[in-house]
Amino acid sequence: MNKKERRSQGWFGKTGKDGLIYRSWFKKQGIPTHELGGKPIIGICNTWSELTPCNSHFRELAEFVKKGILEAGGYPVEFPVMSLGETVMKPTAMLYRNLASMDTEESIRANPLDGVVLLCGCDKTTPSLVMGAASVNLPTIVVSGGPMLTGRYRGKEISTSDIWRFSESARSGEINQAELYIAESGLCRSDGHCGVMGTASTMACMVESLGLSLPGNAAIPAPDTGRKVMAHMSGMEIVKMVENDLKMSDILTREAFENAIMVNAAIGGSTNFVIHLLAIAGRMGINLDLEDFDKYSADIPLLANLQPSGKYFMEDFYYAGGLPPVIRQLKDRLHNEAMTVTGQGIGKNNEKFENYNKEVIAAIDEPFNPLSGIVVLKGNLCETGSIIKPSAASPELMKHTGKAVVFEDIDDYKNKIDDPDLDIDENSIMVLKNVGPKGYPGMPEVGNMGLPPKVLAKGIKDMVRISDGRMSGTGFGTVILHATPEAAEGGNFAVVQTGDEIELDVEARKLNLLVSDEELAKRKTAWKKPVSPTERGYVSLYVKTVEQANLGADLDFLKGNSGSEVTKDSH
Repeated sequence: MNKKERRSQGWFGKTGKDGLIYRSWFKKQGIPTHELGGKPIIGICNTWSELTPCNSHFRELAEFVKKGILEAGGYPVEFPVMSLGETVMKPTAMLYRNLASMDTEESIRANPLDGVVLLCGCDKTTPSLVMGAASVNLPTIVVSGGPMLTGRYRGKEISTSDIWRFSESARSGEINQAELYIAESGLCRSDGHCGVMGTASTMACMVESLGLSLPGNAAIPAPDTGRKVMAHMSGMEIVKMVENDLKMSDILTREAFENAIMVNAAIGGSTNFVIHLLAIAGRMGINLDLEDFDKYSADIPLLANLQPSGKYFMEDFYYAGGLPPVIRQLKDRLHNEAMTVTGQGIGKNNEKFENYNKEVIAAIDEPFNPLSGIVVLKGNLCETGSIIKPSAASPELMKHTGKAVVFEDIDDYKNKIDDPDLDIDENSIMVLKNVGPKGYPGMPEVGNMGLPPKVLAKGIKDMVRISDGRMSGTGFGTVILHATPEAAEGGNFAVVQTGDEIELDVEARKLNLLVSDEELAKRKTAWKKPVSPTERGYVSLYVKTVEQANLGADLDFLKGNSGSEVTKDSH
């Protein structure tokens, strides 16, 4: 690419007043004139924040990205965008995913950048940055923060999936609060995101399988020096991408999305993968729908023996070879020519990587589990769909009929679940309403409801649970999620009542409320739409414009993209 064609030269290449202002204020940072004379200007979009513990090491990581950019002949400029701390934000980080994507999009478009490095790790920081960057469509590469090291508790290996086990043990009286303090002190023992195949690790695998990161990016632990090397190499690669004008639209094709679905099935990725991939596809104008997740994962077995679907941790996954040997195992199923940030197809990128531990990464003809992927359920309880992750569910509950025990919202659940007089047993089906995008608002990770103590006391560890919300990627159980239309929209899910019979048949892809159409119509007539939680600010905008989960829960006016062109100057 000719230097005069650089996008950044629309700022720094100008003469007269505008060029003087653009360059002089940049030079006040100690930048010499020649650095602004046509070198690729690379933005490092950083989600570092002390309120986002998963990303707390990103200041240091950004320095290694800068080294790579400088070595390759580019000039790095680091900038912050809204950071979403999954573990601390209320009411849910998901409420702000779309807002962070807007921040990312507008920050990239409005500034003199020729290419972008997305520095992300925690659950929502990855999809929000990818969504925002996709709507601008510059050369872009992702550097993930990496998973934390495996935790320790009384001589045992633990990680974030054990949160749910510790919680149930405490609620059943097996352990006390003092013991929980000991456990939490050993749970998160290094920098990095969750050390299991939760949502953060799934998002890192998603961007690698989409072709947006260098091979091996997903699994390197945050404290490992390999993570710094990956950052350096990614900095070098983005300069090459700018030179070759390799944009996101060249990489994020229909074939790339299909590849990502197949890889997600093989690794037992988070159910949140569905809602984020749909949103990214929407930004790229790719016609992806809920059924595609079932279709393209249907014959892909589970290869990665990782919690919460298996035994091992992300640290073990890295030592076994990480995502590349999984992709190599899938070579006969994937679109191997799908373009990646290297300028080569994903098949070529991963053809030489080896599997060093077949206990952690199984062969495709001898899989860890034949069940994998995401199953889409439909029926009169979820007219436009719901999802379940079979590899994390109990086989004996995959076909089940039981009486509903309905919680109208999260407060109703919290008020009733520990009541010894609650009419519930292990055969019941727990239903949680009004935790969807509009109903909460923001669609929190509360779908894997804790079981009632009276059931836990029997030694029961799982029940069928249904909600219009999400669950943490670290969670597990026979949990049906993302029921649409959500209760706040007034579909059949809004009017299910305690005592109604519900029929689940995962193999048949069915979820039905055994109530007559006449009775449902009568209930809907009496149903009243919930009052909006606020009439001002972002939350009001979100509730008014957010789409349903089966469409990706993006704001309706953010679908598609506006490109990178800015025609007006600021002076």
